[in-house]
Amino acid sequence: MPTPLANAWNRLRYTVYAPLYDRVAGFGPQRHRAVELLDPRPGERILIAGAGTGADLPWLPGDVDIVAIDLTPAMVRRTEARAAALGMRVDARVMDAHALELPPASFDAVVLHLILAVVPDPQAAIHEVARVLKPKGRIVVFDKFAREGRPASLLRRAANVVTHALFSSITRHLEPLLAGAGFVVTHREPSLFGGLFQIATARLRSAPAGERIEAPA
Repeated sequence: MPTPLANAWNRLRYTVYAPLYDRVAGFGPQRHRAVELLDPRPGERILIAGAGTGADLPWLPGDVDIVAIDLTPAMVRRTEARAAALGMRVDARVMDAHALELPPASFDAVVLHLILAVVPDPQAAIHEVARVLKPKGRIVVFDKFAREGRPASLLRRAANVVTHALFSSITRHLEPLLAGAGFVVTHREPSLFGGLFQIATARLRSAPAGERIEAPA
């Protein structure tokens, strides 16, 4: 679990970033593609973890039940404002992704956009996501990850000293993180900047036997 100092730093820097966030991290086409892959269904309950300014809301259908959480109150206020402008009913709350104040097995799907490379303890966060998902629950991830099966390069690790301090890590590996929480990757594709950003879907391992799993890109 992260230290209070780590969470305080994230809350401070994203309070500062909030007014500019949509200009630098809007990523509309990529968020749209990710939600399309998630394939939300009418009546489902969906959690947006690390909702930021609510940039995913325009791509989610109006017939799902949305809970949007973020550590930073300034971000949550912007999510609320965006939901109101879109005419959407969204339960937006200030909450730490490492310790979700939500009941077990209460969501059909979780949106994880630009959070797993940001949170101080991604393992704790993804285990919390697994806890609140229903059996056979699914997730979609859009974020920055290193190539699987090999350590991050020396250059990438050097750059990570700066990027991690300013906004997020660029050296984390997605598949071991998901596997450790009981997820199996069902789809993965490169997104931006030569594959630095990637989109992946996954579901808990309770998925039906024989379900087709696509090879990661």
